[in-house]
Amino acid sequence: MKRFRYKARDSSGNMATGEVEAASHEAAARLLRKKDLVVISIKLNRGFLNFGVGVGERITLPDLSTITRQLSTMINSGLPLTESLLILRSQAKGVSQKIIGQVLADVEEGESLSSALSKFPKVFSKTYIALMRAGETGGVLDQVLLRLADNLENQQEFRGKVKGALIYPAIIIIGMIGVSLVMLIFVIPRLMSLYEQFEASLPLPTLILMSISNFMARYWPFVLALIGLSVYGAKIYRKTAWGRKKTDELIFKIPIFGPLQREVILAEITRTLGMMVGSGVSIIESLNIAADVVSNVVISEALKDAAKLVEKGFPVAYSFSRHPEAFPYILCQMLAVGEETGKMDEVLAKVSHVFEVESDQKVKAMTAAVEPAVLIILGVGVAFLVIAVILPIYNLTSKL
Repeated sequence: MKRFRYKARDSSGNMATGEVEAASHEAAARLLRKKDLVVISIKLNRGFLNFGVGVGERITLPDLSTITRQLSTMINSGLPLTESLLILRSQAKGVSQKIIGQVLADVEEGESLSSALSKFPKVFSKTYIALMRAGETGGVLDQVLLRLADNLENQQEFRGKVKGALIYPAIIIIGMIGVSLVMLIFVIPRLMSLYEQFEASLPLPTLILMSISNFMARYWPFVLALIGLSVYGAKIYRKTAWGRKKTDELIFKIPIFGPLQREVILAEITRTLGMMVGSGVSIIESLNIAADVVSNVVISEALKDAAKLVEKGFPVAYSFSRHPEAFPYILCQMLAVGEETGKMDEVLAKVSHVFEVESDQKVKAMTAAVEPAVLIILGVGVAFLVIAVILPIYNLTSKL
């Protein structure tokens, strides 16, 4: 956005000066004409630092949820859209302020809200834009904003629960690996050198530990480099269409974690589909949008195929049932009920709640399973270290 200083005359012929934000001189002039001002001169304010808004700049999910809720509240209270955006811009900071300012300028120039938001695809998803467009077309933007705000808050809460439950096992595993590496690289070699000075006979566990320790002490830079290359190679492989599909299929086959991942994705998809259908977006468009935004290729391809079948006249439930690898049987059953009753949005919302509850239960089960498994592995590792270190000492004392 750029800021321009202007001189103009109002309808009474009085001189008016001030500043206006716009993308160009022409846009600034159009804004002034809409205010019934006759433009005399417009100059760019060189003292205003304008960095613009990059298309790659992002707003976090909590910030987006807050902005949507505030906009929903103001629109529902009867405030005009431009005034609502102006208030949001004055309250926002950083990237959010710049993006809202650009949207406000575009709306003031005559663009629709959905069109202005679509210029920031990294911030506002296709689902978000489609809902805005449906709300503008149907004249129910206030209702759509309310639903969208509720959905973003539910999504934020659900993700927070899943991440929060996985933090503890992750910290334990990372800590265990870190301590093991420090022991193998720095501590164990010094103990082993002590045993060599006494020329003690070393038992098998100690010899195994020495071999591992010597290898890590000598070649740990190469090990780290190999791990880094493996991670980089995995990322390159996943960027290919074939690689991404295979890795997504593999993720679903991992015990405990795979079913949990599918439940989490389906919970978000069904919640989003229910919101779009309830806001007036056609089921075919909703399926295609959901297929574009979902992160898993297996479910994305299944949604695209389901959209094609629905477009040909097949029922939604039948279209979903063609892909049991992506959609469980309960989802197809509930979709059939939704089609028969004509309450597809309500049914999808209920299914989403079911998936959320099941996901929460799976997260708790996985956490409960990981903790004792980690403790067992940690106990075995500590026992092996103790035996490998203590046995030579015992042999030395027994010879004295």
